[in-house]
Amino acid sequence: MTPSCPKSRSNRNPALRALLLASAWPGIAFAAQPAAAQPTTSLLGEVLAIVLPLLFIIGGLVAVLVIARRRFGLTGSDAPLSIVQILPVGPRERIVLVKTRAGRVLAIGVAAQSLTLLARLDHDDVYVQRDNASDEATTDPAS
Repeated sequence: MTPSCPKSRSNRNPALRALLLASAWPGIAFAAQPAAAQPTTSLLGEVLAIVLPLLFIIGGLVAVLVIARRRFGLTGSDAPLSIVQILPVGPRERIVLVKTRAGRVLAIGVAAQSLTLLARLDHDDVYVQRDNASDEATTDPAS
């Protein structure tokens, strides 16, 4: 009895052999093609390829900002209240000076669990008159 020679794996499974041949075919076909000349691109085309996506992204960010301001009430210069100054008093406590649209200034104590109205301040209490050599006018920390 003669010993039979073992068959190779590709001979045992013809489907596997066909799959390997099919997967290698595009690479063989690509390698056989002659090298084509690189297409020339203009400077204007390259600049537009960079600038247009950049403008699109900036426009998207501006649109997100406008939507966020409308939806979540992010304030601008016409806000009914604006913060003049924040003075830290402790690790979680601070005094906040808030200016109303009418021009009143309120001192509010802010703690971890509470807000307390400390005082209604006069204009002279908040804005300091400085006498410098340049005769600087009244400083307005709110503006």
